Amino acid sequence: MSNQEQPQPQSFLQRITIAVATGFGLGKAPVASGTFGALLGLPLALGLTVLHEHLYLQISICAALSLLAVPICDAAERYFGEKDDGRIVADEYLTLPICVIGLPIARMMREGQVMQGLSLLGTAFVLSRICDILKPTPARQLQRVKGGLGIVLDDVFASFYALILTYGAQDFLLVPHVYPLFN
Repeated sequence: MSNQEQPQPQSFLQRITIAVATGFGLGKAPVASGTFGALLGLPLALGLTVLHEHLYLQISICAALSLLAVPICDAAERYFGEKDDGRIVADEYLTLPICVIGLPIARMMREGQVMQGLSLLGTAFVLSRICDILKPTPARQLQRVKGGLGIVLDDVFASFYALILTYGAQDFLLVPHVYPLFN
C-alpha cells in the first residue's frame, strides 16, 4: 500500500503510536530508514550510561524499553499492513541502549574524555546497525516470529551482539596511540 493510499490514523492514541513507531517521521526516510530511526536511540543510550555502575538498573531499563517497543511495533505493523514495514523504527531506537550496557561513556565525558566517550558511543551505534543489517543467528530466525514481538526480538539479539563487539573494540579505541587527537 503506498503512502497516498494509507488511511490516516483515526484516534489520538493511534496517531501517537504511529508517530512513535515511525521515529516521529525518521522512519519515512527514502533510504536507510532504520539507520535514521536508530539515531533517536543515541540520547537514550547516552542517558543510560549515566547509570553504568548500576548494571541491574540498566538492564531493567533496556528490558522495559524493549517491551514497550513490542505493542508499538505490533500496532504499526497492523496499521501499515506489511510484515516489519521499513517505516517502523521504534525497534531500532528503543533497543539501541542495549549496546552500551555497562559502558562508562557518560563518566568518560564528565572526566574530560569527551572524544573517547563519543567514539565509544559512535562505535556502539555503527556496530548495532551492522548487526541489525547482517542479523547473525538467532536474530534472523527470530525475525520470523509474527507481530511486534518478531520485529523487536531480532533487534534485541542484534544489540546484544553489538554490545559484545563494542566491549571488544573498547580497548582498541581507547589506546592513546590510535587516536592522537584524544591526548
